[in-house]
Amino acid sequence: MDRTIVATQHAPAAIGPYSQAVVTSGTWIFTAGQIALDPISGSVVAGGIREQTARVLENLSAILRAAGADLSHVVKTTVFLADMGEFAEMNEVYARYFPGDFPARSTVQVSRLPRDVRVEIEAVASLPG
Repeated sequence: MDRTIVATQHAPAAIGPYSQAVVTSGTWIFTAGQIALDPISGSVVAGGIREQTARVLENLSAILRAAGADLSHVVKTTVFLADMGEFAEMNEVYARYFPGDFPARSTVQVSRLPRDVRVEIEAVASLPG
């Protein structure tokens, strides 16, 4: 299998032994889960679930652009929430980033996320063309 590692300075650098994303066979992009880290400072963004969700989706957008795609090419996301009670607020922000045809999605509550953030999102996208 042909694999290309994706790395961009416009999203937070990997903070462990993983890649921001991997493109397989020139067709599919698999991103690592993104949390609400500012790509410049490396700090968790201020605010609550809305601000964190927006930052996560901006980070995913930057990674997809570096791979040659954008959010319109996402076919599946997985959303990890620290508190399912924040689902509606996350969903409101999420919908602004995916207008029109929505990707498939799974959303689960987890007991804890890295750096105690409120949300983490990973995506699978297809390359255009």
